Amino acid sequence: MLQRRLTLTHAVVIGLGSMIGAGVFTAIGLAAALTGGHPGLLYAALALALLTALCNALSTAQLATVHPESGGAYVYGRRQLHPLAGFVAGWGFVTGKTASVAAMAATIGLYLFPDDAAPARLTGVAAVVVLTAVAMAGVTRTAQATMAILVPVAAVLALAIGAGLALGAPSEADAFAGVADSPVTGVLMGAGILFFAFAGYARVATMGEEVIDPRRSIPRAILIALGLTAGLYVLLTAALLAGLGPTGLALSPAPVRELLETTLGTAWGWAALAGAALAAAGAALNLLTGISRTALAMARESDLPRPLARVNARTGTPWVGQLTIAVAVILLLLTTDILTVVGFSSFGVLVYYAVANLAAATLRGGEDGRDPALPRPLRVPRAVNVLGLVLCAVLAATLPPMAVVAMLAVFLVGVGGRAFVLAGRGRPGRRGAVAP
Repeated sequence: MLQRRLTLTHAVVIGLGSMIGAGVFTAIGLAAALTGGHPGLLYAALALALLTALCNALSTAQLATVHPESGGAYVYGRRQLHPLAGFVAGWGFVTGKTASVAAMAATIGLYLFPDDAAPARLTGVAAVVVLTAVAMAGVTRTAQATMAILVPVAAVLALAIGAGLALGAPSEADAFAGVADSPVTGVLMGAGILFFAFAGYARVATMGEEVIDPRRSIPRAILIALGLTAGLYVLLTAALLAGLGPTGLALSPAPVRELLETTLGTAWGWAALAGAALAAAGAALNLLTGISRTALAMARESDLPRPLARVNARTGTPWVGQLTIAVAVILLLLTTDILTVVGFSSFGVLVYYAVANLAAATLRGGEDGRDPALPRPLRVPRAVNVLGLVLCAVLAATLPPMAVVAMLAVFLVGVGGRAFVLAGRGRPGRRGAVAP
């Protein structure tokens, strides 16, 4: 059994550490490029990403009050829909986020050694080893390490925000045409890029068995972490537009670094590099933790190999799952161009949240979500769940076709493999409970 050691503060920190990752240093510039360097379109993309994240966060928070177990949407899909729906969500999370950890680890190496691939790759491997050791030390150690990482990252971002906003209003966009085919496509694609920067609140839900008073703490932690991150992104977007101009932001591969170098001097670019590397480390640490908890929940139901459910009695961590994920991440780092699988991860996340929204739409009232005479959990209207589902589908449709096709193949392999194993056991998947 996992142990309830996380307070509300711990849960908020883990959510923040998952959302304020390396993406905050790059995602805004990518979205600006997709929207053609037009501030209005960039803010529209940011607003759409925030709306999608808010709908998903509310659905997740509702489900967490009814099912406060580890596993996130895997558990929610099994309980509210069908075992297959839960498997699809869990499989998308485990496979997609494993690729994300590899991308984050590669980012750490690339920020520190941008011109030399071999040291960058080895640095990424070393980062995975160190972060796995921290994760295996216990969930409170993970929260403490996340806090230690967040403080300098927040300081760098606060410095960038102050430097940019001190310059005043941004200039008008010039003739930069943008990457997308049309403004609408640009906004949708930009929202897709920005949404994944907000998706870290799922990490709190995947750790439901380790949070103290989960029915109250998890929803509050999700909404607090999302609100703080949203405020940070709005301020940073305004600062980058003011400091670099719309076109400068759209053309910059490292906008936070360029802003600090432009406003404070070249030497301050190292602060941005250090901040980005630390942010990537924090996001990777919390991803490793969240993936292992989802794998734990799936292994309990034999949707993944049973040994992944083994928990260390002293540290209260699923050590077999964490080691397995670390090995998979290192193999990806050593054999694959990680940048090509970022889109795969994005598709997996959207499928995960689509299942969560659909599961939340089936909730009624009461503590078990089954009483039609009582208010729904958190009094969130069902329309919010439906809107979240629609937005997930729309953003998934804007991803590169190669990413969509490849991840659909991954889902077919997972679902087919599960069906083969169940057929060998001579029984269908059970509807309902996940083992406590």
